[in-house]
Amino acid sequence: MNAAPCLHNRALLLAPALLALAGCGAAPAPETPLSEEALAAVTDDAGAPKDQLARELDDVFAAENVGETRAVVIMANGKLAAERYGPGYSKDTRFVSWSMAKTVTGVLIGMLVSDGLLALDGPAPVPQWQRPGDPRAGITLRHLLQMRSGLRHTESGQPPYESSEVRMIFLDGRDNMARWAEEQPLEAEPGKQFEYSSNTSVILADIAARALTASSKPEDRRKAVADYLQQRLFGPLGMTSMVPEFDASGTLIGGSLMHATARDWAKLGEFLRLKGRGPRGEQLVPQRWVEAMVMPSPARANYGFQIWLNRELPEGEEQPLFPDRAPKSLFSLIGHVGQYVLVSPEQRVTMVRLGHSQTEERKAMLQQAADVLALYPVR
Repeated sequence: MNAAPCLHNRALLLAPALLALAGCGAAPAPETPLSEEALAAVTDDAGAPKDQLARELDDVFAAENVGETRAVVIMANGKLAAERYGPGYSKDTRFVSWSMAKTVTGVLIGMLVSDGLLALDGPAPVPQWQRPGDPRAGITLRHLLQMRSGLRHTESGQPPYESSEVRMIFLDGRDNMARWAEEQPLEAEPGKQFEYSSNTSVILADIAARALTASSKPEDRRKAVADYLQQRLFGPLGMTSMVPEFDASGTLIGGSLMHATARDWAKLGEFLRLKGRGPRGEQLVPQRWVEAMVMPSPARANYGFQIWLNRELPEGEEQPLFPDRAPKSLFSLIGHVGQYVLVSPEQRVTMVRLGHSQTEERKAMLQQAADVLALYPVR
């Protein structure tokens, strides 16, 4: 029998396998060249490989399903590492904080406690709660800071107008937000249950105003809080763009409405990373207060004093950060639809991401942010 046809057939049968094996050793496809815009966004002293950082930053803006990224600022080792903006935005654009404002309110309360004007563990000084027999007298300032007051505040509702936040800001509470929030009854024993609540942050802002002025005139309340924040926090940090909003009664809308540039949000993140120190080393709020801010609440492992912590949660609970990909010491200001100031003390990094991302997009975007942070070593 002629062996040639058999050898020919075997060759035909082996050809796909040989091609597959050849493919296993093939060189990977070359990466897409970085644009000038991507490279220009990263400084020469970024604390991470410039090309890698530029590429990861590119993904924060352009990766699939991350939503619209409008601004990113990265500070590493106290220096500007990267800065980039989406179309129509720039270093001069003021971005709304949404719930990132809560952390400013937490710092404000810390300053008043350190000044001796408020007590952390005494009854929260809300006049209508101090009437005889009112169970809300058991609510402390610490409970409010850690979102465990027990008040009936439902942050989200369906339909939306059933949300306590929506009712307070836009409907029946809008002219005197704190009064509306403070009128709500208890639904749980103070201190026992975590419930995230913008209403709670407005109560804190109202307490701050009454600590600073005895006047009930809206203009006096507004001026007292605005001047205090400017003199004690925004001015020393050089946050020249910061514009906080107040309601008609002169109460700071301390849970959601402050406006600042991405650079100024980064300054606030750096201030917290440095445990309350300003750019010249001055202690603007006691170090122990910032340490208390990032200590887990007894009722919620990933929440401190008006700030989110990068901690594991029980299975099935929604995770707002990425404890599997960054140090547990990382903490974050988080605002509606994708505003973040991510602070990682062990990596000496602050990353600001501002934009618009829906729920699923935020999950994808956070993974891209984690990729950026992964370029920085833990020290």
